[in-house]
Amino acid sequence: MTTYRLKKLNSIARKGLAQLSKQFTISEEETDPHGILVRSSPVDTDAYPSLLAVARAGAGVNTITVDKATERGICVFNTPGANANAVVDLVFPMIGVWQRNIYKGISFCESLRELEADKVGKEVERRKAAFRGVEIAGKTLAVIGLGQIGVRLANGGAHRYMRVKGFDPKPVMANIHMLLPEVTIAPTLTDAIGDADIVSLHVPLIDKTRGMVNREFIARMKPGALLVNYARGPIVDVDAVLEALESGQLVGYICDFPNEKLIGHEKVLLTPHLGASTTESEENCSLMAVRELVNYLSYGNITNSVNFPNIETIPADQVKTRLIVINRDVPGMIAFISNVLGGHGINIASFKNESNGTIGYNIIDMEAAVDDGVIDEIRVNDNVIRTRTITFKNEPIG
Repeated sequence: MTTYRLKKLNSIARKGLAQLSKQFTISEEETDPHGILVRSSPVDTDAYPSLLAVARAGAGVNTITVDKATERGICVFNTPGANANAVVDLVFPMIGVWQRNIYKGISFCESLRELEADKVGKEVERRKAAFRGVEIAGKTLAVIGLGQIGVRLANGGAHRYMRVKGFDPKPVMANIHMLLPEVTIAPTLTDAIGDADIVSLHVPLIDKTRGMVNREFIARMKPGALLVNYARGPIVDVDAVLEALESGQLVGYICDFPNEKLIGHEKVLLTPHLGASTTESEENCSLMAVRELVNYLSYGNITNSVNFPNIETIPADQVKTRLIVINRDVPGMIAFISNVLGGHGINIASFKNESNGTIGYNIIDMEAAVDDGVIDEIRVNDNVIRTRTITFKNEPIG
């Protein structure tokens, strides 16, 4: 039985690590792992010669060198939806804190400790009007990004009697089908944000979204709108936001990513990157990340990869060898692999292929051992990025 070396970066909830069998060793000191479990630390995939996969216990993978990983045939996973409840649970209270001036009211109440006891009640009644707020019911909420978090936030807005519009440039239909009928899918970004009282960002940090919320974006928003960012800090141009706060184009900015320009600003409400920081979220992310990594290393199966296509198949009892071929998505690769194996008289019990438009991923099951020379014939093809061979002992799974 192959033993896989895992490297743990950051703190990974024990509930997930408890799933690891004796087939896996895990250490923070491992220098040449087959797999990496990570939360927020940077990962340069080129630094690990034997690396096969990275599992991020969370949604964002901007700290991982995904492009480098793809070129080397390294699978990168994330855990979409595992922290969705945690983020939504925080966004709505923070909007409420802003709309109802709760943070100012709390600060005022703290100041009352200096008064004599018999004067507290009178001071509260005299000053409470200064903290009058507005309700979110009836307001328009624009949700930008309709992944697991965005969908749950949009539905939550509908439950709170808000008028909700969602926008996603590349919607995933499985997520869209989860939206309540009351949620309107906007055809363009301008349609989503043009009349929204509150705009909440829930897009991943990629090259196209870095600095997405700039002066032009904000100019398209309704004057006096509230901007909420519980996605990633660099999605927003902070200088553009500060200008908009000064001019009144934005009434406020709620953000989970403090920086030196935002701290202390009277129209900015900050939290210290708490979006996914709940016990339940960390456990859910850990469980999902470990399952993804174990399933990939043990069987070559893929779920929730950001750079490879999803593909799963269970080897039949008689299968002895599973060959994984990762290739550039070009015509003729399936025929090429089949011809090489057939040319050596190797019977293919099962051949499954999936593509994401860039990477082709093949799982080929055989009932006999395969000579290294045969694999070498496949590997020398210029469009083959990586091959793996997984050997089974003909033991039923489950």
